[in-house]
Amino acid sequence: MEIDIEKLIKEAIEARERAYCPYSNFAVGAALLVGSGEIYRGCNAENASYPAGICAERCAMFKAVSEGHRDFAAIAIVGGRKGEASDTYAYPCGICRQVMSEWAGKDFKIIVAKSCADYKVYSLEELLPESFKL
Repeated sequence: MEIDIEKLIKEAIEARERAYCPYSNFAVGAALLVGSGEIYRGCNAENASYPAGICAERCAMFKAVSEGHRDFAAIAIVGGRKGEASDTYAYPCGICRQVMSEWAGKDFKIIVAKSCADYKVYSLEELLPESFKL
């Protein structure tokens, strides 16, 4: 499947605008490309009871799964201080990496970006070697 990295990053940047992050002030957006070509967006949503929040990546993945998709092709992730341009790469946390391993195949790409021109592409194996599998 052809991956339009720039389009995915733009979708993640738009998703980041919807982040609810009053505690960390760190807004994250994600855009997940599934096998059908559809893109699912997600943003982080925090809660005063910290474990009740959700990361942008899992938000996008669970939205896709709830619509019947389990064939992930790529995800773009953009994060940074709320209201500011992204100046850092926002990598997925360990929980998100493990969740990705449920549906991601060997060709799954993880794109961490500051902008459409400044990004890095990884395989899940690079970010989660020896993942837990049943």
